[in-house]
Amino acid sequence: MPVVDVDPDELRRLTGHDEKSDDELKDDLFGLGLEFEGETDDGEFQLEFAPDRLDRLSVEGVARSLRYQYGDDRGVYIPRTNDADWSIVVDASVPEERPYVTGAIVRGVNLSDEGLESLIQLQEKLHATMGRKRAKGAIGVHDLTMLKGAKATDEAGEQCITYKGVDPDGVTFVALDSDQELTPREVLTEHETGTKYADLVEELDRYPAIYDDIGLFSFPPVINGRRTEVSTDSRDLFIELTGTDQWTIDRMCNIICYALDARGGTVEQVTVEYPDHELTRPDFEVETKTVTHERVEKLLGLDFEEKDIVDLLERAGLDAEVETIGDDELAYEVSVPPYRVDVLHPLDIVDDIGRAYGFNDLEPKYPDVSTVGGLHERSRLETAARDTLVGLGFQDLLNFHMTSEVENFERMGIAPEDDGLGAETPATITEPYSEEYTMLRTWNLPSLMMVLENNTHRAYPQNLAEIGFVAHRDDSLNTRVAEARHVAAVLAGNDVSYEDAKARLQALCRAFDVELETPATAHPSFIAGRTAAVVVAGEEAGVIGELHPKVLVEHGLELPVVGFEFDLSALQ
Repeated sequence: MPVVDVDPDELRRLTGHDEKSDDELKDDLFGLGLEFEGETDDGEFQLEFAPDRLDRLSVEGVARSLRYQYGDDRGVYIPRTNDADWSIVVDASVPEERPYVTGAIVRGVNLSDEGLESLIQLQEKLHATMGRKRAKGAIGVHDLTMLKGAKATDEAGEQCITYKGVDPDGVTFVALDSDQELTPREVLTEHETGTKYADLVEELDRYPAIYDDIGLFSFPPVINGRRTEVSTDSRDLFIELTGTDQWTIDRMCNIICYALDARGGTVEQVTVEYPDHELTRPDFEVETKTVTHERVEKLLGLDFEEKDIVDLLERAGLDAEVETIGDDELAYEVSVPPYRVDVLHPLDIVDDIGRAYGFNDLEPKYPDVSTVGGLHERSRLETAARDTLVGLGFQDLLNFHMTSEVENFERMGIAPEDDGLGAETPATITEPYSEEYTMLRTWNLPSLMMVLENNTHRAYPQNLAEIGFVAHRDDSLNTRVAEARHVAAVLAGNDVSYEDAKARLQALCRAFDVELETPATAHPSFIAGRTAAVVVAGEEAGVIGELHPKVLVEHGLELPVVGFEFDLSALQ
């Protein structure tokens, strides 16, 4: 989770509570769900954030939440905005891989050293989280006085800048932290920041660029130009964001605008002119969610009056209107401010009510049901199987459920369209945060092979086992994903063979009094003629065999590995 540095003195100033000691602030921050992780050399608090509350990635956002907690502010706050005097014209040459842009102007900002430091930190934290390391959204902040807008030809007479695609070698500019004129392609190879983010644009035929009447001043998502660099003397700022999704960059823009509003800035709208439509940004539209009174009371275990719920919602920075839905059921239509990107469901509203009330003030009570808790049948089966595997000499492991197509398929010599265990259409992540975790694993043996790969410096033999979650796409189900728990085990050593794996599998099945058969079969990950199907009680449940040499070489292993994997439910 992201860790943000917050100056406690700046926090006291922005909240208006100079009387708060450091210890009191830490207690108040903990009430917001912010974990104190330590202090920097300069005495700043290092706070760990839940990844949902991105509006708190700056001292301004934290101060806003504290003011609501203290009761100094109530309800939804929308910054006042002035009409647009600038426009961003989106040219048809913009790369289709990064087609969206948004922006805002903020005038009269008081940028002290602390304020500038907070703005830079907020920008980078948003890049790392919501912006997916700038791949989904990237932010540029510029000194407006250094821009010269081309005069528009429309009736509004707005000053224009242009977002377009450029020849990688066709124009030069001076990037931040540089004094040399470079082309965009040269920036990717010769500038430190350019090399860091080169992979985001280097394969494009045309690179994204933003121009004013003087020339190129921003090369998103890589780096800004030096001409428009922001300093503590800057008072009027131009904010631009580009990305792959309009909703994402609009919400990132909102968070920045709210932070600068807390610094005394006045937000001014910008017109975004696409070839086929026009937008006015920033988008401060308030969304609404409906939550029933009964649901609030049931989830929090408390009895509330209507006015109490409304009061708590206002103290959480929300607004609420009491209404009746369905068969005279009491409910609340809750207004959500535009910087709250985390409110997706009525449960998020209930969570805000609970935090405003104080989770530490909730009194635990026994449920009003005539039963006692206990392990689920599957959990008992899993525990028994795990104990048996440990008794057979295996080391019990717990690996990540998420992996990549490379690890799950390619390095195991198998493809989704093949026949055999693990050859399934995977449940993939649409926009993965990391290349290492792009899908849910379809079988467990690849995870065990990765452990063996990382343990080549350890003594052999190595006997590893895991009972873990697997999943694959199944459009016949409501969830479109089939889930299961698999038993997987490997033995690595100089003299291990198929017979060693089968002996342990037989002992495992015997412990659960189930009948085992191992008819010959073929599987791409195993050696032909040394592979069998795992058939339990007449039903095929998995595979057993000696891992193929190409799989061993792929994982840097220089000795034999045998293993098996099957569905845990077969042991019932």
